[in-house]
Amino acid sequence: MRILLIHQYFLEKNDGGGSRFNEMTKSWAAEGHEVTVIAGMFLGVGEKKPERYNGKYYFEDKGFYKDVDVFRTHVSGSYNVNFLGRLWAYFSFVFSSIYVGLFKVKRKHDIILVTSPPLFVGITAYVLSIFKRIPFVFEVRDLWPESAIDTGVLQSKVIIKFAYWFEAFMYKKAKLINVLTPAFRTKLINKGVTEEKVIFIPNAADFSLAEAIQNDFNELDFKKEIGLEGKFVITYVGAHGVANHLIQLLDTAELLRGTNVVFQLIGSGMEKQMLIEEKEKRQLDNVIFRDPVAKAEVFKYILASDMGTSVLKKVDTFKTIYSNKTFDYMSCKKPTLLAIDGVSRELVEEADCGIYVEPENPEEIASGIRSALSNQARLIEMGQNGYVHATKHFDRSVLAKKYVTYMESILK
Repeated sequence: MRILLIHQYFLEKNDGGGSRFNEMTKSWAAEGHEVTVIAGMFLGVGEKKPERYNGKYYFEDKGFYKDVDVFRTHVSGSYNVNFLGRLWAYFSFVFSSIYVGLFKVKRKHDIILVTSPPLFVGITAYVLSIFKRIPFVFEVRDLWPESAIDTGVLQSKVIIKFAYWFEAFMYKKAKLINVLTPAFRTKLINKGVTEEKVIFIPNAADFSLAEAIQNDFNELDFKKEIGLEGKFVITYVGAHGVANHLIQLLDTAELLRGTNVVFQLIGSGMEKQMLIEEKEKRQLDNVIFRDPVAKAEVFKYILASDMGTSVLKKVDTFKTIYSNKTFDYMSCKKPTLLAIDGVSRELVEEADCGIYVEPENPEEIASGIRSALSNQARLIEMGQNGYVHATKHFDRSVLAKKYVTYMESILK
C-alpha cells in the first residue's frame, strides 16, 4: 500500500516528544508499504530546525527512514506569540502542505491519512483527496475544539462555531475515523458519526527501543551520572503547556521538601519559562528541568527513575484521553503516578501499574508519593504489571498491521 501521511508535528529523528507516527511509519515500511509524509518545519515550539530549512518554503527529505520520504513545509514562527499567532501557524501549514501535496509530491498514493490536532490539517487532506481522487482517513488524537475550549486557549465564539462546523464536515467526508481511546469513540457516535466508520488504534508502547537500551544500560550508574544518586526520582516527559498544568507538580514538590523525592521534567512548551521562574522563586531544589532529548535518551531517563508521571489540567475533556507517555513508562517497567481521571485512570487501574491521584490536588499527589515511598516492592510489582499489560494490548507492530488492514478495507 502507498500511504500519504499528513502530520504537522511529525518529529525529526532526534527530537523528543510524541513519536507515534515516527514509529508507525517505520513499522509500515518494514512490512513493504511505501510512505510519504507531509510535515511542518516548526514542531510547535516556535523554533525552525535544522538550519537547512532556512529560507525555504519546503524541504524534501528522501529516505528519511527506509522507504519513508518526508516533505517539510513552511509553518509561521508565530506559534507561541499569542492565540492569533498560533492560529496563523496552523493555517500557514495548511497552505504550504496543499501546495507541496499538489505540486511537489510526485509519488502516487492509494490513501491519505491525516492526524489531528490541529483540526485544520483536515483541509489539506480534503483538498488533496479531491485532486488525487483517493480517500482519506481522519485520526483524532485529541478532542478538538473541546480541549482548546476547556483550557481557555480558544475563546472566540466565531472561531468556536467554525471549528465545530468544520469538525462535523471532516467526519462526514472521511472514509474512516480513527480514535485513540474508547471514550473518543463514544463521543463521536454521540455527535452523530456512524458506528461503522469509527475504528480504534490507540497509542502504543515502544518495547524494541526500551529493550535495546536495557541490554547495556546500568540504571544506577546513569542516575549517578546525572546527579540523582540516592534520590526517589519521578520523571515527567512531554509538553510544558497550558493543558499539562505542570504547576501542580511544583506545588507538590513544595510539600515534599525534606524528603529524597525529586521531580525531573523533560520537554518544552509555552509555560516552561514561567515554571522555571516559579521554581527559582520558591527555591525548589527538588525540581529539575531538562531540555527535550531524543527518544532513546528519554528512555534512559525513564529507566533511571523510580516512577513516571502523567498529569493534565483538571477538565472533563481530558477524562477521555490516554496519556501517551504512560505507555513509555509501561514499556520501561516503571509505575505511573497518574493525575488524569477518566479512561487513563481506568487503564492504569485495570493494568494495576500505578497510583491515581486527583489532578490539581497537591496534598493528595504528595500523599500518593509518600505511600509509594513506603513500599518499594509494590512499585516493582506495578512496573512489571504495566509491562505485561502493554505487551498484550499495546504492541506497536501489532497495531501498525491492524491500522493497514483497516485502510486496505476501504480500497476494496
